[in-house]
Amino acid sequence: MAEAEVDQWLVGEGDLVTEGSEVCEITTDKATIGVQAPASGTLKRVLVPNGATAEPGDILGIIESP
Repeated sequence: MAEAEVDQWLVGEGDLVTEGSEVCEITTDKATIGVQAPASGTLKRVLVPNGATAEPGDILGIIESP
């Protein structure tokens, strides 16, 4: 995978997320994929907004754990 576009954030900044829950959907040249939260906590900041392109390894958002 060379890059992916963030299609839609399923949660917003300030929302609580649970580890393993889907937080956004991305589209590559081959598929649409749900991205899971790596930890439980509060989504503090979206770094790659809807419609923006991300490279492999980019951080999409910041989750603050309690």
